[in-house]
Amino acid sequence: MNRIDHLFQTKPTGILSVYFTTGYPNLGDTAEIIRTLAARGTDLIEVGIPFSDPMADGETIQRSSHTALQNGMSLRILFDQLKDIRRDVSIPLILMGYLNPIMQYGIEAFCKRCAETGIDGVILPDLPLADYLRDYKPLADRYGLRFIMLITPETSEERIRLIDEHTDGFIYMVSTAATTGTQECFPDETLRYFERINAMELRNPRLIGFGISNPQTLRAAQRHAAGAIVGSGFIQALGQRPTIQEAVETLFLNLGL
Repeated sequence: MNRIDHLFQTKPTGILSVYFTTGYPNLGDTAEIIRTLAARGTDLIEVGIPFSDPMADGETIQRSSHTALQNGMSLRILFDQLKDIRRDVSIPLILMGYLNPIMQYGIEAFCKRCAETGIDGVILPDLPLADYLRDYKPLADRYGLRFIMLITPETSEERIRLIDEHTDGFIYMVSTAATTGTQECFPDETLRYFERINAMELRNPRLIGFGISNPQTLRAAQRHAAGAIVGSGFIQALGQRPTIQEAVETLFLNLGL
């Protein structure tokens, strides 16, 4: 069974997913960050592929991508860094990035290497649904990968239902139409959006991301979905703390965990 599917079957609520940018703050940090997060109790990790034009990401993640690219990070280096990760990490791992580097690498070569490395899923915010259904889904099915799609407060019910019907794993529920970042609390409008999606009774579980950085936003996300995704808050900690262990502990402290 795919590790993502197994996670949601065994832990349907209270999930914590953490995103980080590979190659940041240092080129060789990837495996240590994954192992440290997993050991601390993170349920799922989104391994970020740095890109020069990350259109869904706010200033914090944009800066981390810029640094990672300057450090020399690439998909080939990333796969090499992950080749032994399954020796001691059992939680789901998802690669998150943008379409251009994947196309340059080769779609099938990318999916094949994901399967060989032990990657369970992929998030590409700029992958059109029609292209996914035509070109990517057959490869995802062949290599046992879950391609995760995003929805926002502006996504139509028709598109949400199409995503729910044709994808597996979970739905990435973006809390706002803005880019990634941190905020103190979710406004009433956002909470109504969460409730509206819950009322749709979708087949797939949802994780809520964008803006989660403290106990209030974490609890709100976990109350209205299967769990929460934290990104910018962890990137900030990685940039401010001298060691990866301290950055992870700072993240969990800031979340009240």
